[in-house]
Amino acid sequence: MKKILLGAAALAAIAAPAFAADMPPRPYTKAPAYTAPQVVYNWTGFYVGGHVGGAFAGGNSLQSNDARFLGGVQAGFDYQFAPNWVLGAEAQYSWLSSGGNNGTVFPGGTVVTSNNDQLGSVTGRLGYTWGPALLYAKGGYGWRDGNNLGVSVAGVPAGFTTNGNRKDGYTVGGGLEYMFAPNWSAKAEYQYYNFGSTTFTSGPADITGRSFRDDEHTAKVGVNYRFGWGGPAASRY
Repeated sequence: MKKILLGAAALAAIAAPAFAADMPPRPYTKAPAYTAPQVVYNWTGFYVGGHVGGAFAGGNSLQSNDARFLGGVQAGFDYQFAPNWVLGAEAQYSWLSSGGNNGTVFPGGTVVTSNNDQLGSVTGRLGYTWGPALLYAKGGYGWRDGNNLGVSVAGVPAGFTTNGNRKDGYTVGGGLEYMFAPNWSAKAEYQYYNFGSTTFTSGPADITGRSFRDDEHTAKVGVNYRFGWGGPAASRY
């Protein structure tokens, strides 16, 4: 029995290397490459924010052509679709400094002063987005505080009448907005306001019949806080 066991052990020792040599090699499996998550930006949602900038009256205007400081607030809603287009609506209100307007002097010595210190708008806007950037155009209703007029001769107030609304008009503009952090975006924007024209229908002779355009050019930078949807909305793997 002992001889049989010793013989079996010896046979196993001889056969083991040969059996191992006949086994196929273990296949090599490469580790999958790491793919960074893709950030998806979504502009859909409500937002509120503030802005600062400057306002400049157009040519042939009674308002001072000097730059005036403006600052204000805005609020709106955007909807992203198709998938890189953004449609929205925005309400905006701005306060303006006086700009040191001392009045316009006419050939007969009549002085006309004009000052408006508020601008507002309700606009639609349409934009195209790629990643965190949004390029947009806007347009709609424009409003101001009435461009208060004053007429005087040799320092004495003079009576006058005008036509033209001076308060209601239209506005168009465009800008670039950028999401710089979750829920936060910054923008740079140009906006033009047109309120028609004002014509003096009566008053001192050197101003009667004269017409002046009522418009404003503005340039603004601002920041918006976007509720819930601003910034990275999801990650795709």
